[in-house]
Amino acid sequence: MDHLAITDPPLGETSKRFARRLLALGANRVELLMIEVQEERQHLLHTVALTMGVAVLALLAGIGFTAAVAIVLWEVSHVAAVLLLSLVYALGAALLYRRLVALQQDWRMFSSTLDQLRKDGACLEEILA
Repeated sequence: MDHLAITDPPLGETSKRFARRLLALGANRVELLMIEVQEERQHLLHTVALTMGVAVLALLAGIGFTAAVAIVLWEVSHVAAVLLLSLVYALGAALLYRRLVALQQDWRMFSSTLDQLRKDGACLEEILA
């Protein structure tokens, strides 16, 4: 029994080693979180810039399309020209709305950090149990 007591490290050293490992684990997770925040920020800025470009070009295309349809159909029927343009724009808005809703449902922020924290929690529970 004396042999076992001599080879086991003292409780203080074990506690310190556990605390250092826990601190290193926390530091790694904070670094991972910061990397993901930076990636999300870059992704968001890129998305906003592309969205603005698409919006400007789509507006210009819409103005051209509106003018062309109005010129072609104006002599046939004023009401038909306005109704056709309204229908085209309403369909486009509905399609974009469906795409936006689908995009919002599929978006997971900080997924890697959350997955890693779940794994860490499970590992700690296993060690402490």
